[in-house]
Amino acid sequence: MQEAIQPDNRDVPNVRLAGAFLLDFITAFFAFSYIVTLASGDVYAMSGRMALVSVAMTISYFIIGRYAGGTLWQRVCRMK
Repeated sequence: MQEAIQPDNRDVPNVRLAGAFLLDFITAFFAFSYIVTLASGDVYAMSGRMALVSVAMTISYFIIGRYAGGTLWQRVCRMK
């Protein structure tokens, strides 16, 4: 069974790591919140179940990004 090859981030400054994570989180959360709001058809639908769907989509973005070779801002910051 093959294990996923994990990149070595020791040579990347911590500021770039934190910055990429923060930008990824903000971008993903607001993008997925917008998509959920459009799908529900109500501007004020971000409560309860719809907010949970948006958070679940944001978490899945980071999980998929880890195995897909990096998230959007990790690639922009040339970390992956």
